Amino acid sequence: MIKTYKVLSLLLSYPKNELQEFLPQVENILREDSLLQEDKISGLIEFCNRFSEYDLINWQEEYVQLFDYSRSVSLHIFEHIKGDSRDRGQAMVNLMEFYKASGMQLTTKELPDYIPAFLEFLSTLTPEKADELLGETVHVLDRINEALNESGNMYSSIFQAIISLSSKTPDKAITREMIKNEKPLDLDAEYEEEPVTFGGGACNANM
Repeated sequence: MIKTYKVLSLLLSYPKNELQEFLPQVENILREDSLLQEDKISGLIEFCNRFSEYDLINWQEEYVQLFDYSRSVSLHIFEHIKGDSRDRGQAMVNLMEFYKASGMQLTTKELPDYIPAFLEFLSTLTPEKADELLGETVHVLDRINEALNESGNMYSSIFQAIISLSSKTPDKAITREMIKNEKPLDLDAEYEEEPVTFGGGACNANM
């Protein structure tokens, strides 16, 4: 397992007691893995220090307000690529089949394009394969990071760390085009019917 990907997956997950209790372990794990540069580790340490003593309910509320109500920072990859098009459903089916073919069975109710689930999948691969697949999403990650940076949100440190793991550098022209073409999230349409979900459990913080 590539522990750095697993850690980043956990840090982006919905905050629970288990995650908050795990935060003090993050620095040691990242340093042992030696995949991130010092400035990226420092940003993550700052994130962990803030939320390790944070009121959990407030953290949960902030998380939902941040990631569930804006397309610009949606944690679903195909939200940024497919938007509301019908192609999105088939793309998720294809991704789920790809996970299964690679030996991973999702244990979460989240859709397969949920970034924490994607990062957990990458943690099970070889470094070379993880880098290749991460590169395919780097512009989506950069678009989210741009939005978080603009608002000064600490979750930006997580996306900066993820992007730094890719050997593919984001093309800012592509990121700007994504921002330009982005449509506002229609919450009424999103919640008109419950989306299809896969699996049954939840990711945990066991390393």
